[in-house]
Amino acid sequence: MADSALPVLLLMGPTCSGKTALAIEAARQLPVDIINVDSALVYRGLNIGAARPTDEELAQAPHRLLGFRNLSEPYSAADFRADALREIADIHADGRLPLLVGGTILYFKALVEGLAPLPPADAAVRAEISAEAAQSGWPAVHAQLCQVDPQAGRRLKPTDRQRVQRALEVFRLTGRPLSDWHREHHTAVTIGEDGLGRFSAFPYPVFSAALTPRDRAWLHARIVRRFQQMLDEGLVDEVRALRERGDLHADLPAIKAVGYRQVWDYLNGDCDYDTMVERGIIATRQLAKRQYTWLRKWPGLHDADSNDEVQRCALVVQMKEICKSVF
Repeated sequence: MADSALPVLLLMGPTCSGKTALAIEAARQLPVDIINVDSALVYRGLNIGAARPTDEELAQAPHRLLGFRNLSEPYSAADFRADALREIADIHADGRLPLLVGGTILYFKALVEGLAPLPPADAAVRAEISAEAAQSGWPAVHAQLCQVDPQAGRRLKPTDRQRVQRALEVFRLTGRPLSDWHREHHTAVTIGEDGLGRFSAFPYPVFSAALTPRDRAWLHARIVRRFQQMLDEGLVDEVRALRERGDLHADLPAIKAVGYRQVWDYLNGDCDYDTMVERGIIATRQLAKRQYTWLRKWPGLHDADSNDEVQRCALVVQMKEICKSVF
């Protein structure tokens, strides 16, 4: 079978839904290699707060695109797509199937749907916008964006500096709102009788699976327990060490990751410990809610309840059948 016909397996889901454990179990049984799809775990140095797999787990099931990016370097959806396509081709060449696992649904969408053909970053324009922000503040820059691209202005908060800057940069470079570029980019998808999705912007058939807990209270309880466990394991000390490096700041995407941002603010004296814990838990719940929203719109999704052992095992069985069909 030609490499372009070999499928790609996706395992998505909200945070704390058990994706990593299921992926490692699949990797023990099947000829698959795992590719990380978590925007925090791409960074080298985000460990406890990003729920990085343990060394023992990684020995059993190595993860590609894990901990390779410097914390001071932003990493975009376009960067991920290019890296993931390379890893997928390498895994197929080895006679195995890629299993992409994580909760950054934006990266999954960028991979299978492609990205609008936006102009590359322009250092001069970015410096110009940064200078305006330094002089007038990011709320003023955001107000400019609202004038030229109201849709992007409504979607982005003034505190989302990286995306606000990019949206305004695209307008200044092209004279067209970023929202127009996104609206014109459309990917067709068909779901075959085999349950695999064929996306017009992606060269491989896709098995799209997700762990989506039906009981939100169950998930919320897991979120509370895991955040407390992270604190017990030394999350505050981990963030303190990052602050002491001297080359990092609160506006970097890596430091804005859920959990890290709240602890960073606490160490900065912006809140007390109990408030930090509360904010971290709330932010994680909000992340899960956004992930559910993305997944509800995903075409051809094979979802399973995280709290149902039979359904979880059924996903692995489906993956096993796909492996048998191509090898």
